[in-house]
Amino acid sequence: MNGKTTALLIIDTQFDFCNPKGTLYVPGAENDVERIAQLIANFGEHINQIFVTLDTHRVLDIAHPLFWEDPNGNTVAPFTLITSSAVKAGKWTPRYDKEYVLSYLEKLEHEGEFKHFIWPEHCLIGSRGAALDDTILDAILAWTHRTGTDYKAIIKGTNPLTEHFGIFRAQVPIPADEETALDQSLISELEAFDEIIIVGEARSHCVATSIKQILIYAPALVQKVKVLTDCMSDVTGWGHLADPIFSEAEEKGIVFKTSKDIFTTS
Repeated sequence: MNGKTTALLIIDTQFDFCNPKGTLYVPGAENDVERIAQLIANFGEHINQIFVTLDTHRVLDIAHPLFWEDPNGNTVAPFTLITSSAVKAGKWTPRYDKEYVLSYLEKLEHEGEFKHFIWPEHCLIGSRGAALDDTILDAILAWTHRTGTDYKAIIKGTNPLTEHFGIFRAQVPIPADEETALDQSLISELEAFDEIIIVGEARSHCVATSIKQILIYAPALVQKVKVLTDCMSDVTGWGHLADPIFSEAEEKGIVFKTSKDIFTTS
């Protein structure tokens, strides 16, 4: 490794995403975590720090069903698309913070971010679904005991009034809540390393958005980042969301490898 310092950044490898019994299971994620765990076991001596991010939500979240209702007062089903025009027309109504929610949707649409979809309740605070996948946790604990270096956890998504796909910033930051703002301290921590390896779930959403945020807000990281394509999977039917982001990232210098060649080739 020629004395390089390396950080492994593991995005949202939690039960609800990685286990087939999870509420928002990402097909293929159970195999991804096996490969990530194997990487840590085989090459842990080359990893100076492990960061794990944890998607963490309340039940009454802007992207959860119970937050919304249709004209008959029925709770909105998961995977429903909510647009500002549909809200204005009365097709869908937020049960909470109505004026804010409409302005949120308009801002989201104006900025060209992901459209607002309703997800199944997932990664609820304190729930099994929010916990790290056992395979990942076991691998990280073994690495910590072996190296004497503790892993670092970053919690995101606790504010129920904004989505928080990317690990560096909420989709629409809320001025009064620092947790939703650009996480400059995390960026600074990562800048201290020569190499940043990114893995995790889901490629189509949280991984892709995190990479997009690096391109926009943390250009100093671009030449350091290596994305392991065999250690992430898409939410079914949504891979197209990530494709243009990954293409732009590669054009700008982010490297794409696999867990098999990251520590065996230059």
